[in-house]
Amino acid sequence: MNANSPEATPGPDRTARLGPGRIVLLTTSHRVAPGLLSWPAWQALRAADRVLCADGAHPQLPYLREAGIPVDEASPTAQELVGACAGGRTVVVVATGEGEPALTDGLARLAGTGRVAMPELELLPASYDLPGARLLDLVQVMDRIRAECPWSSQQTHKGLAKYGIEEAYELVEAIEEGDRDELREELGDVLLQVVFHARIAEEGRPEDGEEAFSIDDVAAGIVAKLIRRHPHVFGDATATTPEEVRAQWLRTKAVEKQRTSVTEGIPLGQPGLALAAKLASRARTAHLDVPLPRVEGVGYDLLALAVRAESEGVDPEAALRAAARAYRDAIREAEG
Repeated sequence: MNANSPEATPGPDRTARLGPGRIVLLTTSHRVAPGLLSWPAWQALRAADRVLCADGAHPQLPYLREAGIPVDEASPTAQELVGACAGGRTVVVVATGEGEPALTDGLARLAGTGRVAMPELELLPASYDLPGARLLDLVQVMDRIRAECPWSSQQTHKGLAKYGIEEAYELVEAIEEGDRDELREELGDVLLQVVFHARIAEEGRPEDGEEAFSIDDVAAGIVAKLIRRHPHVFGDATATTPEEVRAQWLRTKAVEKQRTSVTEGIPLGQPGLALAAKLASRARTAHLDVPLPRVEGVGYDLLALAVRAESEGVDPEAALRAAARAYRDAIREAEG
């Protein structure tokens, strides 16, 4: 029976008997492909006496109509929607934007008067964001900024390199300070650097030998690497302790990289203490007994301290930063 036909309109006695009806506010996520709705959502849509949507360009509409569900493009007021539910009817509203706040506010005001028999109101999420779905928003925002912002549109990998270093240091500081709010913000800033560089890389410059790649290529590469280097999770290998996992990771990495020296792949531009500790770690892991240079000087003293710290499981950079913070506090106390 058509909800708009005369037969669907009950008389006054029947209207009172059937009650004020039901409103189902159907929300969907734009981060999920249109048409992929939950089973309760499809049930509600098929059982509804009427389905409304204020946005004629809503991405779900073609799929609903293809499934045989008629949708009226209408933007009713709260009063009109309550009237449409009279006689026990169920009306499904396919929400747009932020979930139809004007409509829900209007319904709340009507209910507050106490003079209107209000329909039952149900908020039914028809599709949910999967974990990581908000990353799609970040990619879209970065696309627009790259295209429309005068500063961002001119940036290069080299020009942004210093910001990557700064953001990494700020992230480390947030971790060491134990500031959770700051940690969340700094993780976002580091993530921005990854997405920004990937967006620049999409453009490529074949004439300069630059092959284009995208954020999806970046993600696919690290996913493949993680799976390869965790055969105890994704394969048949066995590793029951952190030490066994690390040894397995290093073996897999050695096969992949085929390096001729344990020093390959160590960036020489990193802070000196970290560089010294990394070299010592590579030598120790390879079971190389390499004596320290016997030369006088502050640099060689620092090298010896860094190697000693690494052998004792201490990060010399973190240890020095902690000592520097204590020194900073002492300076402030002296100033006070």
